[in-house]
Amino acid sequence: MGRILALDLGSKTIGIALSDETGTFVFPGRTLPRHEGWRRDVRALADLAQREGVSEIVVGHPVHMDGSRGVQAERAEEFAEHLRRRVRLPVHLQDERLSTWEAGERLAEAGRSRRDPNIDSAAAAVILQSFLDRRGLGTRARECA
Repeated sequence: MGRILALDLGSKTIGIALSDETGTFVFPGRTLPRHEGWRRDVRALADLAQREGVSEIVVGHPVHMDGSRGVQAERAEEFAEHLRRRVRLPVHLQDERLSTWEAGERLAEAGRSRRDPNIDSAAAAVILQSFLDRRGLGTRARECA
């Protein structure tokens, strides 16, 4: 199957999470700083995907609570398309509604601050877990730290 890379695109950082090779477990990764435009970010993520043996990528899709698309959703769609062209791998959009809130809850349960600098990678892990659950893969036993 190969590993799956998930991204939570923020205005200042990109949160990263990876699955294991079977798509069963989710591992929050690090956060990458955002750069002006998309080229450097796409290049860095393409390099990461190659190093980690990624077979597909999931990008958080920040639709509104009513399901409508706003500016941020359109930006995520554009970024996903640029990434798809660069990596030549499947790139999926995954609804990310409430992912940051859920990530904050999980961090709090682990005794960490909801304002933890790793909130974006925790949100990417939530996005990836949702993607795997939708496919019928993964485990609900929380992601591995």
